[in-house]
Amino acid sequence: MPDSTAAGAPAPTFSLRNLGPGPDPYGLADAATDNDALLLLFQRDYLCGNCRKQVARVKTRYEEFAAVDAEVASVLPESPERTRDWQESVELPYPVLADPDGETSDAYDQPVRFGVLGNLFDLVGRMPLALVVDLRDEPTIASAFPGTRPADRPAIDDLLAACRAVTEGASGGSDPERA
Repeated sequence: MPDSTAAGAPAPTFSLRNLGPGPDPYGLADAATDNDALLLLFQRDYLCGNCRKQVARVKTRYEEFAAVDAEVASVLPESPERTRDWQESVELPYPVLADPDGETSDAYDQPVRFGVLGNLFDLVGRMPLALVVDLRDEPTIASAFPGTRPADRPAIDDLLAACRAVTEGASGGSDPERA
């Protein structure tokens, strides 16, 4: 099976409930309306403290993403109700998407560890994943930042640089070996 997070791979389409700002449901076409790039932050779980820290850092720099024609969206493997509660606690200025069955997270190859146990319990198994999608033509993966540990998150500057590379027409590349 091809790696759906490889640079240049087609971005899987999706339509998910949006419990944050923006259209509901939300998908790639919605992001492409006003943006050249989409940063997808695949979260581990409703309870994940590292996820909350990551989105808080992105929130404080959200205007910088907007300045480079990039939208941000967080994807939670949770029900719409739990996703709404999460959004109410973090108050993000960008879309917050409910992926209750994990189909979109799986389509984008969000890393899962511990086999069957990890698939049963998102907080145990799901690892973080940040992807930059190039929306300028047919949506394709520009950069991937898969986590191997719960706290394994790319620096906000790296995410901004990957978005900027798309909007400036450069190749962002896949960066699974970051520090």
